[in-house]
Amino acid sequence: MKIAFYSPLKSPDHPVPSGDRLMARQLIACLKLCGHSVEVVSDLRAFIADHGDRDGRDALLKNAGAEAARLREQWRQRGVPDLWFCYHPYYKSPDLLGPDLCAEFRLPHVTVEASYSHRRNIGVWSDLQARVLDCIRLAAVNISLTERDRAGLVAAAPEAVVASLKPFIDADAFLGTSPRPDPLRLVTVAMMRSGDKLASYKALAQALDRIRDQPWRLSVVGDGPMRDDVRALFSGLPEGRIEWLGQQEPVEIARILAGSALYVWPGCGEAYGLAYLEAQAAGVPVVAWATAGVPEVVDNGATGILTEPGDIDAYAAAIASLLGNEEERRRMAGNARARVVRDHSLDAASKALDAILQHYLGGQS
Repeated sequence: MKIAFYSPLKSPDHPVPSGDRLMARQLIACLKLCGHSVEVVSDLRAFIADHGDRDGRDALLKNAGAEAARLREQWRQRGVPDLWFCYHPYYKSPDLLGPDLCAEFRLPHVTVEASYSHRRNIGVWSDLQARVLDCIRLAAVNISLTERDRAGLVAAAPEAVVASLKPFIDADAFLGTSPRPDPLRLVTVAMMRSGDKLASYKALAQALDRIRDQPWRLSVVGDGPMRDDVRALFSGLPEGRIEWLGQQEPVEIARILAGSALYVWPGCGEAYGLAYLEAQAAGVPVVAWATAGVPEVVDNGATGILTEPGDIDAYAAAIASLLGNEEERRRMAGNARARVVRDHSLDAASKALDAILQHYLGGQS
């Protein structure tokens, strides 16, 4: 098929790296592996951060109208795609292009990682959520990456068509490394920004302070507007314990992971966390909180340890227990790599995605 791809929160071509950008790019790679032609048809960022931002909402709707008109004209001149494929529409960032274009040109509409939250029916978000819900109801299929999102869609729109796809990564760079873990080396890879990321850094710093008597060292890969605040959180730890590596390219991240014993990141509010899969593909067990979508990608007791969200003492104890048990760490490392290959690799995802499209779109795919 000729697929029109749109990601309203962050285009795959956006200059700033993030999990959203990475997953958008990986979905495109999956679709191409399935034999489809994919075009990113719009870079319009449909994002409203504040539920009271009516001026921003109105400006966005105006821009979306102009963008839809551009696409109409383009399709009339160059031909119409076979499918509209939208990644991650939700209350702050709805698909303001696809539903109307699909109705006008009679195109099937597919969403991936759409979500709905009754708690967000406030201010301008209420209107935007109504648009998301309409999109979910009209889609040929809504593909969920976590059980939490799938259940939310079914509860909000029982008539919607919903299918499941496991979170995945392009694991080649990580599987291609040879693990050579420093048994005392911890590692985390995360952007330094406010909100959940800063909260996770704070929890990690508190947990490491609880086990300062152990000779661990932590490598931190990441950068962002809150870098000074993040560094301040770790300032009370013994000197020389933290290695600040800044933003790194994927090949270098794979090398850093391969030299580490444990991936430590609590994961406040993580939808699932692609970095957890990257760590496991590199043969690094994970220690995280059993929060949000993290249990979808970390098998507690098999590929890492998940502790109760918010319990700093339990989290610190889990890190200490694996640091002190090389046999258990090696067992989890082997399990982690095998699970990524079996369930969360690009190849596994492309086969599962193609099966979904074949089932719900029939001969068109």
